[in-house]
Amino acid sequence: MEEWIGGIWDRWVTQTARRDHPDAAVQLKDIEKTLGVIFRALGGDPGLRVATAADSRHGARRTILQRIAGTQERAAHAALDMETLRLPPSIAVFPTPTFNRDLYVWLAALAASAGPALDRYSHDWIVRSQFAVWITLQRYPGLRDRYDRLVAAALAERIGPEQMPADEAAQEITIRQALTDPGSVTTLPPLTRAKAKALQPVPLWLYPAPPAATPAVKHAPNEAESDVQPEQQEALNKRYEAERAEMPENEAPLLLMFHIESILSWAEYLKVNRALDDDPNPNAGSAAENMDKLTLAESEQRVASKVRFDLDLPAAAEDDITLGPGIPLPEWDWKRRTMKVDFCRLQPMVAREAEPQPLPERLRRHARKLKSQFAALAPVRRWQKAQPDGSEIDIDACVRIAADRMAGWQFSGAGAYLNHRPTERDLACLVLADLSLSTDAHVNNEQRVIDVIRDSLMLFGEALNSTGDQFAFYGFSSLKRSFVRFHEIKAFDRPLDSVARGRIAALKPGYYTRIGAAVRRATQLLDKVPANRRLLLILSDGKPHDIDLYEGRYGIEDTRMALIEAREAGIKPFCVTIDKEGAGYLPHLFGPAGYTIVRKPEELPDRLPLLYAQLTGNA
Repeated sequence: MEEWIGGIWDRWVTQTARRDHPDAAVQLKDIEKTLGVIFRALGGDPGLRVATAADSRHGARRTILQRIAGTQERAAHAALDMETLRLPPSIAVFPTPTFNRDLYVWLAALAASAGPALDRYSHDWIVRSQFAVWITLQRYPGLRDRYDRLVAAALAERIGPEQMPADEAAQEITIRQALTDPGSVTTLPPLTRAKAKALQPVPLWLYPAPPAATPAVKHAPNEAESDVQPEQQEALNKRYEAERAEMPENEAPLLLMFHIESILSWAEYLKVNRALDDDPNPNAGSAAENMDKLTLAESEQRVASKVRFDLDLPAAAEDDITLGPGIPLPEWDWKRRTMKVDFCRLQPMVAREAEPQPLPERLRRHARKLKSQFAALAPVRRWQKAQPDGSEIDIDACVRIAADRMAGWQFSGAGAYLNHRPTERDLACLVLADLSLSTDAHVNNEQRVIDVIRDSLMLFGEALNSTGDQFAFYGFSSLKRSFVRFHEIKAFDRPLDSVARGRIAALKPGYYTRIGAAVRRATQLLDKVPANRRLLLILSDGKPHDIDLYEGRYGIEDTRMALIEAREAGIKPFCVTIDKEGAGYLPHLFGPAGYTIVRKPEELPDRLPLLYAQLTGNA
């Protein structure tokens, strides 16, 4: 009976205390693509990505029912930094979905128009926020009516100043004035009481981005994507305030005696060793969402299965064969707007255990079908008219020449013969395959991503052989800037034979994804090929990433600069990816028509040759 009554009470007080409107909630995932388009169309930085913001404790005044129910303590604030536009995962501030959707649109417009200006504005947050609103309304006057409606609705949802002490009431009145008349407030009245509450959240403004973690310990490598559990993905997509700390030295701390009042809450940092095990924690996502700050430490204790797969380099005798001392390559530093000369070292390699082999039996029937389809792209012999010499007379040309002479026109020197010559497809294609850790993930019960890449290269090579086009296959992965692995599978001057097929079959997942260096090397190779058209086809399953600084915006901007260099060299880059999140960053790298996303990875062997035919059919 007590539990039943307690359950009824809990549901009633929680529902009554709510000030949001869950029935009218709008989810970010439902309009994320639309917001991305709006953000970029209004002048937002195309290199930024739209992502979810984590809840944080705001410390503002709450009603009595909210304090009893323990609700409304946290809120997700919109924030903008140099890499990401963070928006709340859902908005239920207003009682209608239209207003909640309008709030998303307003925040995207605010970040697009005022984001760069805020970087140069050094005043207090309240002044910066008003300036952002003012400049947005000046730049896009059509948003004024929408903003006024949102302000009126937001003020109706806030706790009124009449319900607050004098100092908090003065701040609330100032915030209301700043919302209704942006630019009219120059400072926020101070709080005079020791127990005064913070400001109520202002959903129409951009909040300061969480500070970056302090590097007290060296950066630990990220796990492969296949290790991330689905139930943890939502928490991993959010940005949390974090700090780094050194691992405590005590081996096995024991709680021998304590006073009950001395126990820290679970949200506080207690510097003791935590247990490490092989089992994923299904509650990790919800635990992270309830933490105000995540404290990270690096331990020397590792999970054995991940050490061998993720970190340790193989012995030189067991690794692939290196070709030469390595090739120095530059890298673009987007923050400093400078090119770091000879910053990376690319290491050409070939597979050590690559036994020559024929085309696998399971792929032969499919290969025969592709060959017959691609035979139409192969060079054929055609009659060329009006040639100065040839095997037969061109009757049409002779009649035209005679008519010109009778009309008194001077003979132009056009030929009067037909010549039977083969036409040529003057085209070269280099396929660059991503061999990073994430290719070890399974796409179904039978295949991994690396298996799909192998089959794709096998079939694609057979199709290209039937066209007569020049082509080469290379693979890449990386382990920091000093070790970019560049696997030679088939060079331009080598045939697709049993040796090349053996190297394809020997491909295995490598390390990380430093695309910029691999693209620059591919550009150098293509630049040496005498062809009118040159295509760089990139097969990838994720965004640029490495365990040093090459992550986030840094990696994306370096890759973009490498692709710009390729285009300036007359090379056409095109990306084929199985990354479902690729639409967020690929337009910035390749342009709206420079990539395609394969939703089902197992379809890549079929899609790749047909895609090539579409790209080069008119060559």
